[in-house]
Amino acid sequence: MSRTGTDSPARPGPAAPGGRGPLGMGAMAAAPQKPLQFGPSARRLLGRLRPERTGVVLVLALAVVSIALNVLGPRVLGHATDLIFSGAIGRQLPDGAAKDDVVAGLRADGQDTFADMLTGMDVVPGQGVDIDALRWVLIGVLMIYLGASLFAWLQAYLVNEIVQRTMYRLRADVEAKLNRLPLRYFDTSPRGDVLSRVTNDIDNVSQTMTQTMSQLITSLLTVLGVLTMMVLISPLLALIALVTVPLSVIVTAVIAKRSQKQFVAQWKHTGDLNAHVEESYTGHALVTAFGRQDDVERTFRAKNEELFEASFKAQFISGIIRPVLMFLGSLNYVAIAVVGGLRVTSGSMTLGEVQAFIQYSQQFTQPLAQLASMANLLQSGVASAERVFELLDEPEQEPDAARPVAIDAPRGRVEFDDVSFSYDPDAPLIENLSLTVEPGTTVAIVGPTGAGKTTLVNLIMRFYELQGGRIRLDGVDVTELTRADLRSRIGMVLQDSWLFGGTIRDNIAYGDPSASDEQIVAAATAAYVDRFVHSLPDGYETVIDEEGDNLSAGEKQLITIARAFLANREILILDEATSSVDTRTEVLVQEAMAALRSGRTSFVIAHRLSTIRDADVILVMRAGRIVEQGSHAELLRRRGAYYELYASQFTQPVTEGETP
Repeated sequence: MSRTGTDSPARPGPAAPGGRGPLGMGAMAAAPQKPLQFGPSARRLLGRLRPERTGVVLVLALAVVSIALNVLGPRVLGHATDLIFSGAIGRQLPDGAAKDDVVAGLRADGQDTFADMLTGMDVVPGQGVDIDALRWVLIGVLMIYLGASLFAWLQAYLVNEIVQRTMYRLRADVEAKLNRLPLRYFDTSPRGDVLSRVTNDIDNVSQTMTQTMSQLITSLLTVLGVLTMMVLISPLLALIALVTVPLSVIVTAVIAKRSQKQFVAQWKHTGDLNAHVEESYTGHALVTAFGRQDDVERTFRAKNEELFEASFKAQFISGIIRPVLMFLGSLNYVAIAVVGGLRVTSGSMTLGEVQAFIQYSQQFTQPLAQLASMANLLQSGVASAERVFELLDEPEQEPDAARPVAIDAPRGRVEFDDVSFSYDPDAPLIENLSLTVEPGTTVAIVGPTGAGKTTLVNLIMRFYELQGGRIRLDGVDVTELTRADLRSRIGMVLQDSWLFGGTIRDNIAYGDPSASDEQIVAAATAAYVDRFVHSLPDGYETVIDEEGDNLSAGEKQLITIARAFLANREILILDEATSSVDTRTEVLVQEAMAALRSGRTSFVIAHRLSTIRDADVILVMRAGRIVEQGSHAELLRRRGAYYELYASQFTQPVTEGETP
């Protein structure tokens, strides 16, 4: 083993940047929130529908047919009204008389208004309502509306399928993105906010697209179809109806602009609140132990109040749109009814045409109101989509080599060649570090907190990328290996044990899913899990909850050690692996680890120096530098940095000749 010292002292850097304390006690400054870019984000969201192009075209076709039938319905129904009204008037006229003679007689009697109205009607004097014609018209209307409803149902079914497939792909992309993000991102991002983007925001996008996609298409086509029919019936009344459109657009634009930032704030505060709740729940025992429930509740109330205010403002402001448009629609309805009535009396239009036009005017204003009411849904959905897109746009870890190298005969030789790394560019941590670890060597790394011990082994795993230098495994630069290949050669036990929801057997087998029951039990026996597992009601089938609260801290740590035993990797990293076990168990585990380390390159990080006396080489780190190296006995004889650390842990004097 060899080492080249650094040229200048390195300033200590953080072990992991960012983040707040576990209980959210301190006030975390909110990151500046840029304004919602509605247009670009909406277009990008629509772009997610590109794989469903065929389905979208079919949805449009179904919508066109459904809307066409719906638009045709009032016109046909107006014909039924004309049949009834003409029959009622015709029955009052002399039987057998000609229509023109009746009109002339009315004018001669001074009844010009009635005569004008009669002129515009298809009436036969003396004849009542044509029941057969009316029956076929009503049957036709019924078939039209049944057909429109059927096509609308098919459209809604297809829209739901398209949206859910799109969300399926979006969730898959987010999951894949999370696996490609560097560890730095998770160090600097609150877990609750990340989870909120993955769950709440995607769900909100799904609901928004489901509720608005079909309605948006239907509303737009309805406006075009109804407007066409209105112009065909009466250009004058159509012009009156169109007067409210510019007013509606202006009102919608003004109000929507004011509510945009509120929807952005709403979902940002949702993420902050989720982060606080997640931290408080995870650290519940610590909150209780320090009596900080009031502080947690106070922070929760403050964040909840922020979310309430943003949500209330967003919904209130956007909710104004619909009543304003309803008021404009009511004014439009009054104008059409008055002018239409005058045109019926003048004979320019029939009563059925006016009735159809009034229906069309309602159908015309209704989709406009629906479009306006969708503004809050669309803004909320696009705000959530933007948060998801921000996650998808995060810089990823460097890709694996295009032509990765394979190690044919792995031995476990590790070399650090002039390595430099820092979490913060302004606070260098490791600078110009060189180190060679021969195969089968057990290397213990000690030093004060923040010295760079854990960082050193994290760099071997490529959890972070170097700022300078290279790390080689069996002579191959680790950047030339795929991450999967590199990490498949390394077993790791961390200070913070992490167990998954499942049985004890499942958690041990995580180290090697293909392991047999005999191998799992052997690993458990080697790690002394077998000593306590039989005292549990279900033995190896005991289900561990997500936090592992039904096991002690030491028992959880032993299970993670058994997992590493089962993995049986060429390189072993133990980061304070025995910190949670009692002294007696620690002795037993140390014996098992000695057997496990046999023939393997091992890196052991320890604050309890009694656990690393048998290491082949002990490295003492300070401020990212290796200031001493040697065996336990050698370092004690030197009376340097290691001697000071060792003496501080024991009350008895340490002599120069002391050996393990």
